[in-house]
Amino acid sequence: MLASVLSAVLEGVDGRIVTVEVHVSRGLPGYTVVGLPDAAGRESRERVRAALLSSELEYPMKRVTVNLAPASVRKSGSGLELAVAIALVCADGGLPSGVLDDVAVLGELGLDGRVRPVPGTVSLVDALRCAGVNRVIVPADNAAEAALIPGVDVRVARSLGEVHACLKGEVPWPDPPEVPPQAESPFDVDEPLDLSDVRGLPNARIALATAAAGGHHLLLVGPPGVGKTMLARRLPTILPPLLVDEALEVTKVHSAAGTLRGPLLGTAPPFRAPHHSASPVALVGGGSGRVRPGEITLAHRGALFLDELPEFSSAVLEALRQPLEERVVRISRASGTLEFPADFLLVACANPCPCGRSQHACRCGDVQRARYARRLSAPLLDRFDLRLGVAAPADEAGVSSAVLRERVLAAVERQRARLRGTPWRRNAHVPAGALQRYVELSRAAYNEWVAVTRDRQLTGRGAARVRRVARTLADLDDQAAIASEHVERAALLRQDLW
Repeated sequence: MLASVLSAVLEGVDGRIVTVEVHVSRGLPGYTVVGLPDAAGRESRERVRAALLSSELEYPMKRVTVNLAPASVRKSGSGLELAVAIALVCADGGLPSGVLDDVAVLGELGLDGRVRPVPGTVSLVDALRCAGVNRVIVPADNAAEAALIPGVDVRVARSLGEVHACLKGEVPWPDPPEVPPQAESPFDVDEPLDLSDVRGLPNARIALATAAAGGHHLLLVGPPGVGKTMLARRLPTILPPLLVDEALEVTKVHSAAGTLRGPLLGTAPPFRAPHHSASPVALVGGGSGRVRPGEITLAHRGALFLDELPEFSSAVLEALRQPLEERVVRISRASGTLEFPADFLLVACANPCPCGRSQHACRCGDVQRARYARRLSAPLLDRFDLRLGVAAPADEAGVSSAVLRERVLAAVERQRARLRGTPWRRNAHVPAGALQRYVELSRAAYNEWVAVTRDRQLTGRGAARVRRVARTLADLDDQAAIASEHVERAALLRQDLW
């Protein structure tokens, strides 16, 4: 007999529909899996057999063929095992025909028959919903994630034997999970931070608020101890909260990566801070076997902080150039190309020279300084909207995060109102072709912008970024029109540091 059931596997951070077909026929006992499974899929035979026997279900001593369709797409992971076991029981006559119609099954099996969680449940269930599936059986540990997708009847699977009994109608399904409320953050939260902890640095504070409000990439350069890292690590305290659709995107990414824990659908943007020893694969994504998202994808809709930027390898730094411009990562393999979201705000810190001392105390020679500066290429530096030298702080208190966050939130709301109906959400996202309409300059501001572009010999990209930063400064000042002073301040926040 033949039975089939729908399931799904991860492809990057998205779900891919898989039809699990099981054929049971007379012949020498055997178990064959076809359809390009990986090593975990090929090993499923022993787990499925042991789980069936542990659940007091009959394992057919016949010829069993499992096909994972479409056969031309490679499948990774062990999340199809529960679907294989249920289809096997149905094909052997242990379940009534039609019981698997309009239902999808996700889950890994333990040898004792328990159903174990699978990564990326949010993406998998969403893909099944888009395919027209109304009912999904998921592991109990993934039920809260699956409940985030509207319009899907989520059934909880705790063990193979219980799922079999529920499908036969012998026992009721366990209570469905409640849709988890929006919490502030589903990610690890460090000790509370506040910008009032940082003394002085008024220009750096303005640059930080501008970056948070408009989504502009920021580079801070200065000697150690002046407060660059301390300031940058307080960026999350002024970032605007995620919208519902943004929160769902972030939850999908972290569910697929296995970094989601605690409350679900958080409103706080993620903040990632990898060490400078990170490899290109760790930062951008990739790897052997299943391609996994990197740090820049985990920072999607949030911020990525790179401390000691010149200490990162040149391969890592140059790999950032395309994602910074296009806000996606494309990873090509022989089997195809995967696209990961990478819409993040980059904040980086660097010392002015190898020794890191101030200009008067520096002991580096010209050759050493030149070699150090060459670690950051001109194309990479050109992608920073804000570049600021930071000097020793004055002993004066600054505003708190709560005060500055109110200005940022107000500026973000102005941007959302102005860009409503467009695919862009921040001033930094507006492409060059739309600047004339959405980043309009007054006559005085235009003349100032032309003069700054000419005097500073800015590239086309650099001139456009100055214009976008000026728009954000006007939003922070609650000004509908961009004045010449906003262009002047935007140019001052884009310094030539080397």
